[in-house]
Amino acid sequence: MSTLTKPNHIGRKISRIRELRDMKQEALAQALGISQQTISAIENSETIEEDRLSEIAKALGVTVDAIKSFSEEGMINYFNTFNETVSNSSFGNGACNNECTFNPLDKLMETVEENKKLYERLLQSEKDKIEYLEKLLNQK
Repeated sequence: MSTLTKPNHIGRKISRIRELRDMKQEALAQALGISQQTISAIENSETIEEDRLSEIAKALGVTVDAIKSFSEEGMINYFNTFNETVSNSSFGNGACNNECTFNPLDKLMETVEENKKLYERLLQSEKDKIEYLEKLLNQK
């Protein structure tokens, strides 16, 4: 049985962070002023120069340490902890969230009323146009 550990593949970590940030290679390349092919090469590299790593971290909105210490297991643990916190909260137990400042149904009804008024104004505008055009036709 082998006891070898996986190498610290920085490129793969950059790729995963980029994907988690919902960023395409092209967008990262544009932010760095380099080509998409260069980003692909970086993501396939096990090591990256410190200066380049710093630029990439800035473009991704993370720290260099966040890239270096990134792990899939850590992300899974983080999200599991988050889910456990939510399910143990009063929100997760079906209780009312005390921070709610408005009734969503009231907001929906306000929007419906505003739309109704808008449509009525548009309809009246169209009726006015028709009346005006009929008046012009009758004058000929």
